[in-house]
Amino acid sequence: MSNSSSYTEFLLLAFADKRELQLLHFALFLGIYLAALLGNGLLITAVTCDHRLHTPMYFFLLNLSVLDLGTISATVPKSMANSLWDTRVISYLGCVVQVFLFFFSVGAECSLLTVMAYDRFVAICKPLQYGTIMDTRACVKMAAAAWGSGFLNALLHTANTFSIPLCQGNIVEQFFCEVPQILKLSCSESYLREVGLIVVSVSLFFGCFIFIVLSYVQIFTLVLRIPSEQGHHKAFSMCLPHLAVVSLFVSTSFFAYLKPPSISLPALDLLVAVLYAVVPPAVNPLIYSMRNKDLKDALRKVIQWVQCQCQ
Repeated sequence: MSNSSSYTEFLLLAFADKRELQLLHFALFLGIYLAALLGNGLLITAVTCDHRLHTPMYFFLLNLSVLDLGTISATVPKSMANSLWDTRVISYLGCVVQVFLFFFSVGAECSLLTVMAYDRFVAICKPLQYGTIMDTRACVKMAAAAWGSGFLNALLHTANTFSIPLCQGNIVEQFFCEVPQILKLSCSESYLREVGLIVVSVSLFFGCFIFIVLSYVQIFTLVLRIPSEQGHHKAFSMCLPHLAVVSLFVSTSFFAYLKPPSISLPALDLLVAVLYAVVPPAVNPLIYSMRNKDLKDALRKVIQWVQCQCQ
């Protein structure tokens, strides 16, 4: 029986054997990564520089953008480098770092999405108490709790995963060090401890999801009573982007970690991993800015300022 510490490296999934397809994968991931950097970078800059956006909703959105950058940066650059240099190798330490950063970003993001749902609930259902409930100190505490929960989640999963003996080789059938794929390399029954921890984490995430759903049920129940069409539009423009982000994030994550082994096909696993680890960080800024006039105005000012500096 070989312990995981005896390995000095892992071999990640190769997207293709042909050089042309490897370069195509590099170009595709590079485009997605640059889109994520640009979109989230512009959003962070807009929220930071525009005083009109110094509100709890945009404060949490800024934190979400930082976490999105962490999520995609934990996985995509290494995959791009492997395709570019025609290799599959990731060091043992690199794999550990990937698992930690990914679980940290995803765990904190799940908590933050829950906090954002609560913020929308208070803003729409208790508008007269909003300033008292969501003051600066409360917002900072909520954001700190989200980041802290992500750190604890990452620490537990990383320590537990890499303490499990591995006796099925060191080939990870995924483009990054995904925990379910690492568990497939473990010895018989030695993975049950980490599986139990994953079940607990998924249960907590499911609890967050239920809280978000209940919050939006109350929000939409109240919004539908508003006689003004303008009131409907404003409320939905605040809530629908967040609901779209939550739906994409939760559905793909749950499927990746809870799907039965019988449907664990390499192509399907790869598609699901791309959908929950790569796509959301790139599209979240677009989703949030699509129906938000204040944010679009702030982004337009940032772009105009950058253009002026370049001339």
